[in-house]
Amino acid sequence: MSLDVLKEQVPDYARDLKINLSNIPAISSLSAQQLWGTVLACGLATGNPTVIRAASDAAMQHLSMEAANAAKAANAIMGMNNIYYRFTHLVGNEHYAAMPARLRMNVIGNPGVDKVDFELWSLAVSAVEGCGRCIEAHEQTLVQHGIGREAIQDAVRIAAILKGIAVTLAAEAALAGSDTLQASAA
Repeated sequence: MSLDVLKEQVPDYARDLKINLSNIPAISSLSAQQLWGTVLACGLATGNPTVIRAASDAAMQHLSMEAANAAKAANAIMGMNNIYYRFTHLVGNEHYAAMPARLRMNVIGNPGVDKVDFELWSLAVSAVEGCGRCIEAHEQTLVQHGIGREAIQDAVRIAAILKGIAVTLAAEAALAGSDTLQASAA
């Protein structure tokens, strides 16, 4: 499935999402690896099977296996870290933040691709997952490595577009299922 096929599945009331999805390949502030790694990592982070398939199929046309695995690893490790660090941030008790996490995170130190690319993907996944502490940490690291605000914003825009589409498709599937259930109950 391609991004064009995914776009066709988005209902007309979400036309803005369709247009935004069409614009993803034209983003020029990111390298091809950064762009398609962001698409893959964020597609996976949405949890929506349709978005995951489309993001994966599109990204694999542009990524090496090493880059694809690193994008998948960014999604996996942030799936864990975003829960833990969101907790330490939101609980309102600084003692938790001072305690060692005791979570294995070795992939962050050796992701198999340029660390900046991995950080960008981790930031975008953290945006999908809504972890403010992780967003801040990854954004600061990217800025320290000379990544501009436009590139950071573009990665987060990709995250927002894919998450918006995932939410829309899930809502449409639920509505279609409720129609079926109502018809069979009648």
